[in-house]
Amino acid sequence: MSHVYCPECGYQNPEAANYCARCGALLAKEEPAAETTMTFTPEEGEEVSSVVVEEFGIKGPALVVRSGGGRAGETFHPQGDSTTIGRSPDCEIFLDDVTVSRRHAVLAERDGEFFVEDQGSLNGTFLNRRRIESAQLEDGDELQIGKYRLSFLRK
Repeated sequence: MSHVYCPECGYQNPEAANYCARCGALLAKEEPAAETTMTFTPEEGEEVSSVVVEEFGIKGPALVVRSGGGRAGETFHPQGDSTTIGRSPDCEIFLDDVTVSRRHAVLAERDGEFFVEDQGSLNGTFLNRRRIESAQLEDGDELQIGKYRLSFLRK
């Protein structure tokens, strides 16, 4: 079944829909170009079915998908000093969704500390629900990239 993504909120609607089921916006029927990133606004206080990370016994440093794209529980371990995150298959952390920019963010390690740096993405990078350009990550921090919510595990 084919889907139409809302240009306002990024919600996935059935192809036959003329208006978004979530926000009521008129849906454009033309297919977006593969290079286009859809806008996405995290809703304040939005409840998401979260995976309890502790159950997995994951050893950090790692990013664990808590929700988004049906990939809850998927784990990524940073490799080297710089790990790219984005919709491009060339990224070490590949998040294949229209709400994620091709080169969305970089996870960088400097002097044993981890930092996340937005790469000028359309929808921004959020750390603990605050939009950031660059920030240091602490154990248990929540990162939001497009519709994906990830937990940073340090230990």
